[in-house]
Amino acid sequence: MTLAATELAFRAASVALLLVLAASLVSDFRNVLAARLGAVFALGAAAHAVSYSLDVTSRVPLWHAPLIALSTGTMVVFWLFTRSLFDDEFRLRWWHGLIWALVTAYSFAGCVWIAPSGHVRFSVTVVNLIVLGFIALAVGQTIASWPTDLVERRRSARVFIVCIAALYGGLNAVLQIAAAGHHVGDVAETINAGALACTVAAIVYAMMRVDGADLFPVVAEPAPPIVFGQPVAEDAADQKLIDALMRLMADERIYRQENITIGVLAGRLKIPEYRLRRLINQRLGYRNFNVFLNNHRIEEAKAALADPTQAEVPVITIAMDAGFQSLGPFNRAFKAVTGVTPTEYRRLKVNAA
Repeated sequence: MTLAATELAFRAASVALLLVLAASLVSDFRNVLAARLGAVFALGAAAHAVSYSLDVTSRVPLWHAPLIALSTGTMVVFWLFTRSLFDDEFRLRWWHGLIWALVTAYSFAGCVWIAPSGHVRFSVTVVNLIVLGFIALAVGQTIASWPTDLVERRRSARVFIVCIAALYGGLNAVLQIAAAGHHVGDVAETINAGALACTVAAIVYAMMRVDGADLFPVVAEPAPPIVFGQPVAEDAADQKLIDALMRLMADERIYRQENITIGVLAGRLKIPEYRLRRLINQRLGYRNFNVFLNNHRIEEAKAALADPTQAEVPVITIAMDAGFQSLGPFNRAFKAVTGVTPTEYRRLKVNAA
């Protein structure tokens, strides 16, 4: 088999796997934002598999330009995908679409105007620096959010998916910057196509090993009710730990502490972090540690807002007393749980009284 035929086979395999992955995500989890973004990312990666080349020494074929632009814009989708993958409450905003449109438009302009005007290296360098920037944002999101993920079976899979995609994308961006304006040859192109096929296969395999409901929650995580002393575990040891955890939350109100982590809580209970994650997830029904903490904070805030003796206490004071660091996150978390803002909740309780 010639190098050209081998490269074509690798590209075709990548496209086929990506299209199957996109179709599977849309079919099984069409109502889940993370899955929809994952499907869009897969389609953008398919455009990359069709159009990508390390060899950027001449004018890009006109039909390649839209595919290359979509491939570049896919890195914005990759960043949004990682945000939604690690934050079940993440929502798209209009400016996310604007960022995607600007990046895609610049990449298209680079293909049809900037590079052909004699500025190949400039065009390739700027586009790939943008790519590297969004990869850095995605990896940063992964690092920041990973400790609060309580679903053990998806923790390693999520990190693997993000890291292998970031590694491939980052290496390709660096290689294209280095090779801009130079002919790299068929061997390098074939190796690159093979690396892409292996990366795609690894991602698909990793996603198949994790239960879809763990990776993509069917609905945004509800706030499970806070219960004290109610049997929620059959195992006596687990029940004892849950009782101790609930005493920390109810009596000491440990959730008020600034920057409280699951490691600190596990230390207080004298158990490994992985066991505490499993208890909070499997026994109490939470998928995210911050949501677990915020639910307790909001319960305290609800009681204060409904208390007639605290009618003159500012909402910000109640929020910070409960453990929130600022008003914005408190308002968003409160409305996600109750469906109304703190001020509306206080008014409703006053009127009901």
